[in-house]
Amino acid sequence: MNKYILMLVAFFVLSTQVLAEETLKYNKELDGFEYPFEVSTFEFNSQQQVLKMRYMDVGDKDSDKIIVLLHGKNFSGYYWEKVAKDLLKKKYRVIMPDQIGFGKSSKPDYYQYSFGQLGLNTKSLLDSLGIKKAVIVGHSMGGMVAATFAVNHSEYVDKLILMNPLGLEDYGKYAQVKDVNFFYKRELAKTLKGAKGYQKKNYYDGDWDPEYDKLLIPLKGMLASEDWPVVAWNNALTYGPIFSENVVARLPDITSETFLIIGTRDKTGPGRGWKKEGVTRKLGEYNKLGKNAQKLIKGSTLLELEGLGHMTLYEDHARFMEALNTALDK
Repeated sequence: MNKYILMLVAFFVLSTQVLAEETLKYNKELDGFEYPFEVSTFEFNSQQQVLKMRYMDVGDKDSDKIIVLLHGKNFSGYYWEKVAKDLLKKKYRVIMPDQIGFGKSSKPDYYQYSFGQLGLNTKSLLDSLGIKKAVIVGHSMGGMVAATFAVNHSEYVDKLILMNPLGLEDYGKYAQVKDVNFFYKRELAKTLKGAKGYQKKNYYDGDWDPEYDKLLIPLKGMLASEDWPVVAWNNALTYGPIFSENVVARLPDITSETFLIIGTRDKTGPGRGWKKEGVTRKLGEYNKLGKNAQKLIKGSTLLELEGLGHMTLYEDHARFMEALNTALDK
């Protein structure tokens, strides 16, 4: 009898889990999706509207070791969890903002996205927290924000650490100009299967660890939500600066101590699918881009992680942290 009761209980639990997976929905600000740390709100006025920038701020508020982690385009602050926990052991105060248009932050109907604006928003957040200097870390698109921040607000930068950043080549030079409608249509057509396939191929070289599935949970919930068109529109708008702002041209203007952590297998190349006629350049050759960036940023240090791709912080967390600690402790 007990055996059959246990079987029924197991079936009920499994059915409940499946039902929960099928009905998973998150609105445009990811209500219901739990971040790894407490989420705070910075409310400010930008471009004639009141916006809410969500962020996590963990660690000793009196620590003189402060680090700001800037997320990439396909994620938001939640994916820094393991990195943040390691940094807390080193007595850092860790700040992880969701940029406007991402994660739990506001998704405005209209916003003139630029890396200068996102950097300014980040500076305003730091001002609100009374922070005048910090280590600035940027991954992927966050690297474009971080590099621009370092040029525009150098006095706030203790060190600059760029992790497989976008912007190490001028995408607008090689890719066709596209209206935002082009990107919006692509975002509306996005599927969880397609997103996983893209990441598996481009981030992890065809391999997939079940741990990576956790990173897709927010997307899964938003895709099922009535708010997806709003999220998709903001996703489309944020492609604008990737193609219109030549960040690599600003790298020589960086005066802060800079470290480049580069997974050399990375092939991320925005615009690869719609290059201008006659363009033969291979986009996203990070085994070359890292070395070139080191030459452009005076006095910078290049830390190459052979055999790793765009998501070094997840693909081999231990090797990534070794490189990050080298940059922090130098």
